[in-house]
Amino acid sequence: MSWQVLVSYHPCHRNLPLAWSGHRSIARSGKGGGCDSDDSSDDEFIGPPAPGSSSQALDDEMIGPPLPPGYKDSDDEDDDEDEGDDDDNPIKRIPDSHEITLQHGTKTVSALGLDPSGARLVTGGYDFDVRFWDFAGMDASLQAFRSHQPCECHQIKSLQYSITGDVILVVAGNSQAKVLDRDGFPVMECVKGDQYIVDMANTKGHTAMLNGGCWHPKIKDEFLTCSNDGTVRTWDVSNDKKHKSIFKPRSAQGKRVIPTCATYSRDGKLIAAGCQDGTIQIWDRNMSVHTKFHCRQAHAPGTDTTCVAFSYGGTVIATRGGDDTLKTWDMRNFKKPIHATSGLPNYFPMTDCCFSPDDKLLITGLSVKKGEGSGKLVFFDMVDFKKVYEISVTEASVVRCLWHPKLNQIMVGTGNGLAKVYYDPFQSQRGAKLCVVKTKRKARHAETLTQDYIITPHALPMFREPRQRSTRKQLEKDRLDPLKSHKPEPPVAGPGRGGRVGTHGGTLSSFIVKNIALDKTDDSNPREAILRHAKDAEDNPYWVAPAYSTTQPTAVFAEVDSEEDEPDNEPEWKKRKI
Repeated sequence: MSWQVLVSYHPCHRNLPLAWSGHRSIARSGKGGGCDSDDSSDDEFIGPPAPGSSSQALDDEMIGPPLPPGYKDSDDEDDDEDEGDDDDNPIKRIPDSHEITLQHGTKTVSALGLDPSGARLVTGGYDFDVRFWDFAGMDASLQAFRSHQPCECHQIKSLQYSITGDVILVVAGNSQAKVLDRDGFPVMECVKGDQYIVDMANTKGHTAMLNGGCWHPKIKDEFLTCSNDGTVRTWDVSNDKKHKSIFKPRSAQGKRVIPTCATYSRDGKLIAAGCQDGTIQIWDRNMSVHTKFHCRQAHAPGTDTTCVAFSYGGTVIATRGGDDTLKTWDMRNFKKPIHATSGLPNYFPMTDCCFSPDDKLLITGLSVKKGEGSGKLVFFDMVDFKKVYEISVTEASVVRCLWHPKLNQIMVGTGNGLAKVYYDPFQSQRGAKLCVVKTKRKARHAETLTQDYIITPHALPMFREPRQRSTRKQLEKDRLDPLKSHKPEPPVAGPGRGGRVGTHGGTLSSFIVKNIALDKTDDSNPREAILRHAKDAEDNPYWVAPAYSTTQPTAVFAEVDSEEDEPDNEPEWKKRKI
């Protein structure tokens, strides 16, 4: 019997073999090279494979002459076209395949802040709490590592990390913004202005409730705040006594207008504010009197503009109005909007909008009334401004949204106390991916028994089972064992041994305690205290007595012979007073 390897070539497909070397056919020498179909088995492949079955084998092992340079298969061209379609379609880049839910509380999450590196998230809400979340330190239980109330009983309006990520700006419902460090401890608090002064430029700080604030994108110590006192003020972290500069929005009649939101441009040269009368006013950062850009009828008069956002390119502005609209504006032609859409419910004064990292999508949240549906996160294409995608978040309004460019993850704050993080395992980086892979720590059950225990009080001693103890009882028993509980060694009495110092005298403090503090002698009578050393001085006259031995006169004392000569009979006024 001889073994032969059959290799057949197809003339129309790459000039490559269709049968790979692993398949062999059996030829019987006595039959003239013919093969018997009855002897063939299902386990062994005979002859050339069916069309399409060897495509995977061809990809794995290439047999035949090499391909000419620049050759492309039709399948490869189709794959390239699909990849090109994915690159051109911004919907494919939305990281929403997975999500995690962070339970902030039961009330509205009105503020979100993520540091530039994407390691920590901070949330604030209507319950006055500010919670800190560390993605690298959390496990699957998703618990915040710190929670406190920096502004006491004031709702949190805005939270934002600085460009370096070392401090956080906290804007609440009071008139004084605060700056906290990464762990939530206070660094600086703005001064409160004099509310009895009419001209707000002559006060050192805000005199009414704050509406918003943000950090300067280039200068790490500068931030701005806007307030109901009709001013936008910039501050320096190193100077909490007075604001740095002040901007005062005005209406067409020159009256005071309340700014409801304010922000810096991407380069930090412009300051934009959305006002209560529906106007958008933009100043040069170094020119605080007259506006550089002004749109009087950006939104409906009397509605609060809840957000003003600059694109990453810096030439487009997006505004979210209280009139349920979303508009985009071109800085080079600020008279009319580029695109506008309506029918987007907005019930919160801090509903915001943001751009995707590639400036191809614009995102905002929709508000809903209780029991009337679910809040959604909608995506608009920047080219034709049509709604191209939406995410149903929860059975409450969507208030805050944030798309981090480094993590490529979307953070959402809702009206029922949830903070959701959307991510994609392949497109996103770190962030929520760090904590979902960690297993939740198991709680220790102290009262559980290892196995069932049958009580037999009248059993014989040889059949009686020892009574089992619970884990709690065993822990209490181990606590009484000095070896298992690691009881510290008692102090050494005496001079000390084994390299350990004795109880007293080993240190200066113990010497003082023993010889001075615990000395029970009474030194209230100085004469007795001195005479206590008289006998010792007489027996061992070393210091004082030898010095005066040659010059000391002889003491002469009055001698009394009998009791009769004592002057006891003298009157009282002649007796010596002692």
